[in-house]
Amino acid sequence: MDNTLILILGLLLGLTLGFFFARTVIRQKQTEVDDRLQQEAQAQAQQIRAQAELDARAVRAEAEQARQDISRRMQDAERRTQEAAEREAGLAAQQARFGVERDQIAGLRSQLDQERLQAKQDAQQTRETLAADRQETRREREELQREIERLNRRAEQLDARGDKLDVLEEKLEAGLRDLQGQEEALVERGKQVDLRLYEVGQLTPEAAREQILGRLDAELEEEKAIRVRAMTERATAEAKRTARHVIAQAIQRSASETSAQLSVSVVPIPNDAMKGRLIGREGRNIRAFESLTGVDLIIDDTPEAVILSSFNPIRREVARHVLDALVADGRIHPTRIEEMVHKAQDDMKSFIHTQGEEAAIEAGVVGIKPGLVQLLGRMYFRSSYGQNVLKHSIQVAHLTGIMADELGLDAALARRAGLMHDVGKSIDREIDGTHIDIGINLAKRFGEPPEVIDAIAHHHDPENGETLYSVLVAAADAISAARPGARREELESYVRRLEQLEQIAVAFPGVQQAYAIQAGREVRVIVQPEKVTDAQATLLAREIAGRVEQDMEYPGQVQVTVVRESRAVEVAR
Repeated sequence: MDNTLILILGLLLGLTLGFFFARTVIRQKQTEVDDRLQQEAQAQAQQIRAQAELDARAVRAEAEQARQDISRRMQDAERRTQEAAEREAGLAAQQARFGVERDQIAGLRSQLDQERLQAKQDAQQTRETLAADRQETRREREELQREIERLNRRAEQLDARGDKLDVLEEKLEAGLRDLQGQEEALVERGKQVDLRLYEVGQLTPEAAREQILGRLDAELEEEKAIRVRAMTERATAEAKRTARHVIAQAIQRSASETSAQLSVSVVPIPNDAMKGRLIGREGRNIRAFESLTGVDLIIDDTPEAVILSSFNPIRREVARHVLDALVADGRIHPTRIEEMVHKAQDDMKSFIHTQGEEAAIEAGVVGIKPGLVQLLGRMYFRSSYGQNVLKHSIQVAHLTGIMADELGLDAALARRAGLMHDVGKSIDREIDGTHIDIGINLAKRFGEPPEVIDAIAHHHDPENGETLYSVLVAAADAISAARPGARREELESYVRRLEQLEQIAVAFPGVQQAYAIQAGREVRVIVQPEKVTDAQATLLAREIAGRVEQDMEYPGQVQVTVVRESRAVEVAR
């Protein structure tokens, strides 16, 4: 490549010198010749330049090819170096693996040697065990042979005893035949004795049989009454003991206040001049108040007080709040009255819902739907015989839960049933139907459990209930209602209930007098001693109690006491 460049440079230098020399010669000659020579020189220079470029390109191509060859050789060298390194690494790994396998083979060989040794020891032990078993088998065979000999001797003895038993059996058969003959003779003598008795007593066999059967019936009736009395006393004692324990546990762990709601509310006012403002010009204020609240506002001569009258306690309570707010505000006119009524009604809804939530929390019942909570809150303004129904329901829930816990039942479900048992009373004054039917429909609508629905349906007749929860709710309901002072009762209905108790008792045969005592919670029955025995008195008390349960409605329970007294009177002269 260097020689070629030198050659090219030499040619260029020679051409230049020749060009200058030719130009001098040509100047000396003709101008045309100079031009022609110059053209020829230029053409020759272009050819030389083109040839030089071609040569340069060829040199560059050869140089690039040489560089590529060198690069490829270097890559081959690097690849061979990497392959050599990989082969060395593979050889090292194989050597390591061969070393591990060699160690494993050595370990397996050692383990195999140990197993061979253990197998030899096991075989030796098995041989020793077999030898011992052979000796044991030989010994057992000898014992079995001795046992066979003993059994043979025992069989010979049994054969001898069997012969003796055959002789005894023959003697027994002969004795049985003699006994049968004697029995037949006794039967014949018994018939003769019966005939003799019929002749002496002057009775036919049928009359004697009837007399004996009649006496037997009387004895059996007396025995039945005695047995019934004994069983009743035992069952009553056991039931009373258990019931007292359960009820005492429930009562001593539960306490509630008695709340009586009336049909009127007395609202105090600051002065009598306020009465005129409440009436308004031409009575427009009082008319607006009564039409919006649905409550009668009674303004009489009572000093510094007015009366709200309504059988709906919720309306009466709303009217009381409205009246208090109007008196405190001082602005009394129909528009203001309407605003206060709407505000009091909204506040009353919130108050009712709050009362329902507090009742559920106090009773320990969770998961009640909001609509049912609202109905529970309405029972705060509902009373039954003067007893607040919501407080009564909370107490029944506590009592039912305690008794269920004592009996091993679901206490949470029992409390729920006790709290819901009178839920129908929340709207029984607004729709038709008994509070039981209304409560059943409400419980079904809000998806209450079947046990709760059964308790609502049968808390007044637990004997028809399908679950034990209805019985517990009925018992708790009776306990809550029977507490002293829990309920009020009108004098006429009270007297009528006492008279009905006495009439039921006197209607039974053998009863001389009957007295209802302890506010109708006990009826004392005096019987005629010559017509009623002590055993029959027990049955009479049961029958009277059953008739009272069937024909009467009463809170709590009624005790029936039958008194039989016989007197012997004699006069000394």
